[in-house]
Amino acid sequence: MKIKYNRVSTIQQTGERFKVDENGYDKTILDKVSGTVPFSDRDGGKEIQQLVGKGELTQIVVEELSRLGRNTGDVITTLEWLDENEVNVVVRNIGLESRPNGKRNPIWKMITSVMSSLYEMELENIKERTHYGRVMYVKNGGKLGRPDGTKENRRTFLNKPKSKEILKYLEMDLSYREISRLVGCSVTTVGKVNGMISNNSHN
Repeated sequence: MKIKYNRVSTIQQTGERFKVDENGYDKTILDKVSGTVPFSDRDGGKEIQQLVGKGELTQIVVEELSRLGRNTGDVITTLEWLDENEVNVVVRNIGLESRPNGKRNPIWKMITSVMSSLYEMELENIKERTHYGRVMYVKNGGKLGRPDGTKENRRTFLNKPKSKEILKYLEMDLSYREISRLVGCSVTTVGKVNGMISNNSHN
């Protein structure tokens, strides 16, 4: 079985750009999840694990290595696991395969390790630039957070449609992660709603 695995970072992204490469696969899997989530914790990642476990997956195609994990360690772990199960991994943007013709590519491990490290390095550079940008903004008199006078009160926040949906799932005793996936919000937002309800019950 040959599949194409794609990932976008938010629920709002449709993944339309991937439709230029959707032919020739037995199945296409699209994960709408942050790249910070480990591959094994993603819905699509879990589906792929099941296919591998059943011995049905022979080839997985991705646009780039960063799609397969949240950092270098996670990417390498995923690649090693796929290799152990003799799944051929095709990375389109560098034109590389792990097992062309069923045989292990001798330079695969070296190249994938280097490429994964470069992706992680760029991510760290972005974080560093963002951090120093905020520091300079505050140093020059800027203020982070909501502008004065825009802070929502508890009632307004809890009456939002998304907050009401979160409340419904909280009453069903679902986990924060499950709720965030169902509602399309961050785990922090789920915690905020739960915190407001808990504080209100103690007042």
